[in-house]
Amino acid sequence: MKVLGYAAQTPSAALAPYTFERRAPRPDDVTLEILYCGVCHSDLHQARNDWGFSEYPIVPGHEIVGRVTAIGDSVTKFKPGDLAAIGCMVDSCRICAPCKDGLEQYCEEGNTQTYNGRDRHDHTQTFGGYSQYILASQDFVLHLPKNMDLKGVAPLLCAGITTWSPLRHWHIGANSKVAVIGLGGLGHMALKLAHALGAEVTLFTRSPGKEADARRLGAHNVVLSSDDAQMQSVQNQFDLIIDTVPYEHDINPYLPTLTLDGTLVFVGQLGDSPVFNTLPLITGRRSIAGSCIGGIAETQEMLNFCAEHGIVSDVEVINIQDINAAYERLLKSDVKYRFVIDMASLSAA
Repeated sequence: MKVLGYAAQTPSAALAPYTFERRAPRPDDVTLEILYCGVCHSDLHQARNDWGFSEYPIVPGHEIVGRVTAIGDSVTKFKPGDLAAIGCMVDSCRICAPCKDGLEQYCEEGNTQTYNGRDRHDHTQTFGGYSQYILASQDFVLHLPKNMDLKGVAPLLCAGITTWSPLRHWHIGANSKVAVIGLGGLGHMALKLAHALGAEVTLFTRSPGKEADARRLGAHNVVLSSDDAQMQSVQNQFDLIIDTVPYEHDINPYLPTLTLDGTLVFVGQLGDSPVFNTLPLITGRRSIAGSCIGGIAETQEMLNFCAEHGIVSDVEVINIQDINAAYERLLKSDVKYRFVIDMASLSAA
């Protein structure tokens, strides 16, 4: 199947129209016509090879909402016409311990990424959602509950599940106190989801002007992390801190705000981190952890929860022709809070 998309050909090249061929469908495959695709900061990182493992050409996009157009002979979970979604991965080994536990994101052989990956069977390159169509095994395609705003659903496939997974892993609920570092694509979803789970939610920010928006999104409290007095006032409070900041930063000021057995979990930053002071960890049995997206069952759980509670991402819808300008705005944090591409615009590319 020949497909039109937008691709980066080199780390310095602008994304531009690109026609490529999708692999042949298999018996368990579901084919989607892509309706909307979210724009994740990792799309920009990979298009520009910021992490050093990009293979070109790259067709980014792993926050995909679409309509089923075809199914393989062995597909039982979907039918043509269904609304469906694909997130950050399209396959895994399925037999290692994490996969058997529904934690395919931690597949011991490495999960197959939706783009900039290699198919496990024919070793062809995977291409993402900045395109007309995509296909994947039914076991990695998600059902969309009815009556959800499809534009706002798309970022749930990455920003939503990335913050939902640690909230569930650390058993956040009505008696929990959660803090979120950073108010961006991930941070705004963390506020919404933690609030809906019943937790008392605090935003850590360095920007006084974000308080009103933080409260609208679900924060009960806002703490200026640059204000020593405010930071002192929240010592020993938080069961979980979700750190959504995508670049290197100092976590030392936040560690004493964790309660006994509290955890700070990274969900945004990849790579090296500054040295941290172990004293708050030892004296409070506190932990520093990391978390990566979520498994397929967990992602479906998140979508169902969002439908039940009326939660979607705050988005700005763009045409595919505006993707390069959107990337420049991403670098300036100039979006509230996630770009989503209306893929109908691709027909005019």
